[in-house]
Amino acid sequence: MVRGPEERRFTSLEARIDAAAHGLLDRLPASGLFGGLTEFLVFGIKQAFACLFGGAMLALMLGTKLYWPEGAGLARYDFLFLSAIAIQVSLLVFRLETIAEAKVILIFHVVGTLMEIFKTSVGSWIYPEPSLFRIGGVPLFSGFMYAAVGSYLAGVTRILDMRYSGYPPLLATLLLAFAIYVNFFSHHYIVDLRYALFGVTAILFLRTTVHYRVFRFRHRMPLLVGFLLVALFIWFAENIGTWSRAWIYPSQHDGWTLVSVQKLGAWYLLMILSFVLVTLVHRPRAFAAPSSPDRSAPLPAAAEAFASEIGDGGGGAKGVAVR
Repeated sequence: MVRGPEERRFTSLEARIDAAAHGLLDRLPASGLFGGLTEFLVFGIKQAFACLFGGAMLALMLGTKLYWPEGAGLARYDFLFLSAIAIQVSLLVFRLETIAEAKVILIFHVVGTLMEIFKTSVGSWIYPEPSLFRIGGVPLFSGFMYAAVGSYLAGVTRILDMRYSGYPPLLATLLLAFAIYVNFFSHHYIVDLRYALFGVTAILFLRTTVHYRVFRFRHRMPLLVGFLLVALFIWFAENIGTWSRAWIYPSQHDGWTLVSVQKLGAWYLLMILSFVLVTLVHRPRAFAAPSSPDRSAPLPAAAEAFASEIGDGGGGAKGVAVR
């Protein structure tokens, strides 16, 4: 695990936003009920900030589902594709995303598009509308849905200054991620190894704890629980995406139905794959117990209660439509 010099947490614009927020939030109580509410509020704001790309994509899917004009000269899927490019460029121009994060998001786009091409060819799901920007049966905006997951994970890693204790060897996580990706394809032809992959994941990350700073205090939770919470929000986003008919499963051909809860297993494995890819940009840093009194102050009872409820999830909007 990396113990190198402190990496830059914020882009220049994020730093200015953070300084302005501190000007207001530093006046609020640090303990008791209001101290806990402050931590909870800041946690929600930071999660939403990390979800900018995925949240924008979800909003566009819903908006175009409700208001896209019939007979428009531009296909809805092509509009989503062009909009996704515009959002990505805007995040870089306004310095809400780093160049390194943009590179890993490009990797997500390529990895996701390859999976989409295969999965649509075997009938796992379909894109029912026409489009110009597509490869086979896959409109190119679909790759940005995977990129949204990477964008969220990369952003939240920086914004919450995540550190880890008990983190497994990086090579072992890379091999696990590779096996997960292969299984997404191979289970159509040979035995599905997802339960074995669940077991390997548990062995590798069972002792791993993520330590993250919200506002005044550091909170912690088992990393496996964090994966599950984000996967759950991906499932919520999946239902929004299929309701908007951005894509549909065979069971939804004649009308929308809730996406099976059983698919949470696939989302969970996808979270492992996504997280490991992000560690190629933000290498996992070891958590060291702080020595200064202010950083090691005990979490107020109210904040502890909120922390136990909210954990480290809440970023599901970034899981737009990952399958």
